[in-house]
Amino acid sequence: MRFYDREQEIAFLRETRELAEKAARFTVVTGRRRIGKTTLIREAYKDVPFVYFFVARKAESDLCEVYLEEVSEKLCIPTLGSSRHFSNIFRYLMEMSQTRSFTLVIDEFQDFFRVNKAIYSEMQDIWDRFEKTSKMNLVVCGSIYSLMQKIFKNKKEPLYGRNTGELRVKPFRPSVLKQIMADAKPDYSNDDLLALFTFTGGVAKYVGQLVDGGALDKDAMIRYIIGPNSTFLNEGKNNLIEEFGKDYGIYFSILSCIARGKNTRSEIEDVIGKEVGGYLTNLAEEYELISKRQPMFEKSANKNVRYELDDVFYSFWFRFIFKYSYIIEIENYAKLQEIIGRDYSTFSGLMLERYFHRVAVESGEFTRIGRWWNRKGENEIDLIAEDELADKVTFYEIKRQTDEISLGVLKQRAEVMIQATHEYKKYDISYKGLSMKEM
Repeated sequence: MRFYDREQEIAFLRETRELAEKAARFTVVTGRRRIGKTTLIREAYKDVPFVYFFVARKAESDLCEVYLEEVSEKLCIPTLGSSRHFSNIFRYLMEMSQTRSFTLVIDEFQDFFRVNKAIYSEMQDIWDRFEKTSKMNLVVCGSIYSLMQKIFKNKKEPLYGRNTGELRVKPFRPSVLKQIMADAKPDYSNDDLLALFTFTGGVAKYVGQLVDGGALDKDAMIRYIIGPNSTFLNEGKNNLIEEFGKDYGIYFSILSCIARGKNTRSEIEDVIGKEVGGYLTNLAEEYELISKRQPMFEKSANKNVRYELDDVFYSFWFRFIFKYSYIIEIENYAKLQEIIGRDYSTFSGLMLERYFHRVAVESGEFTRIGRWWNRKGENEIDLIAEDELADKVTFYEIKRQTDEISLGVLKQRAEVMIQATHEYKKYDISYKGLSMKEM
């Protein structure tokens, strides 16, 4: 699949490189695995050679040998000859950047923790010494979010406060997914588009795999994802076990509960059989994998709370692949494909709500976007989009099929919400239905 989107991100990275010609820049690029961080950086800097260091999990001296070759090749200069310590190479490049501006990219930056965690202190000392005279465009990239947060957001860490910019790479927006589908399958249906969103969440790597594999409708995608040679089957484990460490079991159980619709703390604790408040806080704040959802205008921070997996792919992975791992263990892929097909309508209906929330965000038309439900979990409104500058608000009901939508019921629920919250009484109010037809 060809490169798509990321115009704003590319513009930011190129502008940062231009700024570095006058003063050193230190940019942190984060985003979940498979989101396309490295590909983005390569695309942004494809017009000019840049030095690229990948932090593999091996001895520091072995890394340095590879790095010295990269410096010599990309900058066309003699290097130190040999070095067993990264700090020597970094100091050499910082010294050189005083007279020559260039870009240094360090990928999987958090893995220096495994190589030699003293590297961060050494970099801090060197950066502080040369920053004011340097013209280096330093870009560090990492996939393990909790470690990258620790490196740059924890006041006790040596590189705290050193970065001059930050870029968070996110999934493809709905408009980009539509463009990809139009290019790959010009006669695609909205059901095909919904399936692509449901199974990938817009994560670049997953989208590319399905497109390149010719899996462009629901059934083809299910067969591609659930099969003996599929890389999708171990994605959750491969991506998250390292984040969670020894406690991954309890975290996986919590995420599985949320993916199956057990989304309140009491429901999760009933299933798991233990107190999970601290784990939920970590998942929301340290790992940023779940969000604490409340009805719009809920006054209490701790009441009427539901938890939601932010990553659509992980919602699918924990709902089906993790839950039915015992079927995968006996290699009965056909049976799991059948189960997903059986439950697809209900699950994709929930993902359709996520899709339209992202459409509303992408539109830039609104000042507030959310949902509402009462304390009993009734009178749910799927989407509320407010424009406070124009004193307008629209209430939406979202269903897969148009004939399942009742604007009369939606209006009744909105009236309950307005009476309960005392909001929007002087607003211009409208009511709309959204289905696959409006995708």
